[in-house]
Amino acid sequence: MSERQQRGAPDDGSASRPLGATTAHAHDTVRLALVVGALGVVFGDIGTSPIYTMQTVFNPGDPHPVPISTENVYGVVSLVFWSVMIIVTVTYVLLAMRADNEGEGGIMALITLLRRHNPKRAARTAVLLAGLGVFGAALFFGDSMITPAISVLSAVEGLKVIEPSLHELVVPITAVIILVLFLAQRRGSGTVGRLFGPIMIIWFVTIAACGVRGIAGNPEILRALSPAYALDFLVGRFDAAFYALAAIVLAVTGAEALYADMGHFGRRAITRAWVALVFPACALSYLGQGALILADPGHVSSPFFLLVPEWARLPLVLLATAATVIASQAVISGAFSVASQAAELGYLPRLRILHTSESTAGQVYVPWVNWLLLVAVLTLVLAFRSSTALAYAFGMAVTATITITTLMFFYVGRWRWNVPLWVLAVGAVPLLLVDLLFVAANGTKLLHGAWLPLLIGLAAFTVMTTWQRGREIVTAERQRREGSLRDFVVRLRGDGALTRRVPGTAVFLNRGKETAPLAMRANVEHNHVRHEHVLILSIDTQPVPRVPPEQQIVVDDLGFADDGITHVSARFGYMETPDVPEVLRRLGPDATEGQLDVDEASYFLSKIELRSGTRPTMPRWRKRLFIATSYITADAAEHFCLPRERTVIMGSHIEL
Repeated sequence: MSERQQRGAPDDGSASRPLGATTAHAHDTVRLALVVGALGVVFGDIGTSPIYTMQTVFNPGDPHPVPISTENVYGVVSLVFWSVMIIVTVTYVLLAMRADNEGEGGIMALITLLRRHNPKRAARTAVLLAGLGVFGAALFFGDSMITPAISVLSAVEGLKVIEPSLHELVVPITAVIILVLFLAQRRGSGTVGRLFGPIMIIWFVTIAACGVRGIAGNPEILRALSPAYALDFLVGRFDAAFYALAAIVLAVTGAEALYADMGHFGRRAITRAWVALVFPACALSYLGQGALILADPGHVSSPFFLLVPEWARLPLVLLATAATVIASQAVISGAFSVASQAAELGYLPRLRILHTSESTAGQVYVPWVNWLLLVAVLTLVLAFRSSTALAYAFGMAVTATITITTLMFFYVGRWRWNVPLWVLAVGAVPLLLVDLLFVAANGTKLLHGAWLPLLIGLAAFTVMTTWQRGREIVTAERQRREGSLRDFVVRLRGDGALTRRVPGTAVFLNRGKETAPLAMRANVEHNHVRHEHVLILSIDTQPVPRVPPEQQIVVDDLGFADDGITHVSARFGYMETPDVPEVLRRLGPDATEGQLDVDEASYFLSKIELRSGTRPTMPRWRKRLFIATSYITADAAEHFCLPRERTVIMGSHIEL
């Protein structure tokens, strides 16, 4: 289905059909709303990068400072402009956003595309790239911790420009803003989100106007738009340029958000917003700051806020604070989304996920992730205490994620679209060289904070891969104990004395239809009863965001049409909430050998207690990590929307 069809707009073939003025106006309104919405959610991170990028590049306290000179300023501004052009406009907007998974984007979408489009001869490479993708997703959690800290800190630091004596208040004010931000997550971004777009429009218009003011003072800075200055800086002064790249990467932070949020607004809306407003505004701001530094190198301490006259600095600080809160909101919501998708794809345990909007499925709140991020962000603020110090840590997570995304995109392009290798090489080699150059430059900051996102990413990656491996072991042992479902049903039919049928409906949740649910076996072997209507229900999470209602339910009588036992497979996308009672209400009496009494049905769950054993399945420390991670698993009854008063849990234990 095309993007326009998904969003209710006519497909491209409808352009030749006559439309009334009202219909055309409605379509224009929808498109405008999508663009405004994208401005409010997608571009918060990258749109606030001008606050701290230039001052970080020329920071005299940097372990590898870039000297302030006319040639270096021209070179830095040119590198910033062309880095944004190559990484954001080319890599993400023009290329990566064309690789979508049923309209959804982001690195998790690329992982699912690798799963679905994986030729056997390339299976090993695909597995390796999927592992890299998981590491990229893990790095995003590090990004989600650093972005709120550096963004809000950089905005509040504008107070020091207004009144230097206020520097002691920067950290406390930042901490309070962050605390309020995370406490408000439970309410969701639906209501507040309607305000985001207009605020960000004001923000981008403001920073563009400030940039024009700076350029007017030194129009010669416009020469930096020529790539010759960037190349001359890289080749002629490579030592300074190489270290500068570690800070220039801050200009492209948030590029992954363009891709990850594609499912909410569509590629066209994001592209239009980027080309028409965001990119020009950011470019003008960087050019204006460069002109200001050329006029007076002393302005390098805070060129963004010094672009405006003194009377306008307090309003700009307030506007910047609002913009950085929006940037933080966007990346926090992204962390919720990544955690939710990772859980559905088997890389994390089933988490408690709350949908905060009835009309927008993608707006979710994950309490465990929220409180983890709150503690981590406050720790970063109190430990680093300035945006400049945090900037050393920021770039590594961003560059590594961008490089992994680029690599995965070109691999998917080769096997999904059959693009010739020579065409891929022409595009992939230069883009990957640029990405790797940024990674290498940020590697020089390892001892100055760049280790932090790598450590966070490695920890998250270890948890995710350990959970995936442990889940495979537990599933294999569980299947061995459960035995064949069809054989079990045959046994029930052949031995009438084994059980006594009682009135009512029993629903046993199971992982598939190949094995018998442990709870059902226990009920038969210990209680010697089974209900008149028995449903074995499997929840099948598809590697797509959403499953159409007509494809959601598959019924199987297991080969017998008169025993009251039916298997139902309910298919959900990884962005959907599996509401079991609602699915059962859609089943007709012909499908389940009689009318089900859903409102009085009993639900049976099999609870597995994990123990660390002596089997050589995993190292002992990974077994302990897997068992510890299992404790954050969400309550199954709540996850599947089961009525708690009619849910029975029957336990068993498995040794790892």
